[in-house]
Amino acid sequence: MRKFFLTFCLLIATVLGASAQQFGIKVGYFSYDEVLKQMPEYSISQQNLEQLRAQYAAELKAAEGEFNEKYELFLDQQASLAEPIRQKRQADLQALLERNTQFRAEAERLVNQAEKDAMAPIRKKLDDAIQTLGNTQGYLILVNTDSDAVPYFSKNIAQDVTEALIKLTK
Repeated sequence: MRKFFLTFCLLIATVLGASAQQFGIKVGYFSYDEVLKQMPEYSISQQNLEQLRAQYAAELKAAEGEFNEKYELFLDQQASLAEPIRQKRQADLQALLERNTQFRAEAERLVNQAEKDAMAPIRKKLDDAIQTLGNTQGYLILVNTDSDAVPYFSKNIAQDVTEALIKLTK
């Protein structure tokens, strides 16, 4: 329904063409990503996420180092080990490998969740700024030009509001 409304509004604006402003129709466009990346909260959240990623990466590297050390020791000693001891050490190595694999997956999930949680209030602030700009400036529609969502629209009837949004979010 939302895409239909967007398409309908763009169609009206395009049909009206140059006369759109005569009818009081204002259309604006902006880059959501560009505005988002200019927000002070964005750079802070990215720094925090990088620190979190670095902590998990360090822990994963340590776990891999522990596994590699135990595996090399096992390879050096396996010929001289009794069969039950060799099987126990193989099982221990397999369990350690599985724990490391599970930790890697859990770390990735936790980082993704942390990113989602960190970005939610920032995106809300930007969404609120978009609403505020649209309401206060009388725009019929504000179009996000990211991700090729709108392959074409006439810039003759639309205004770039990216800078106005950047100012609103600072």
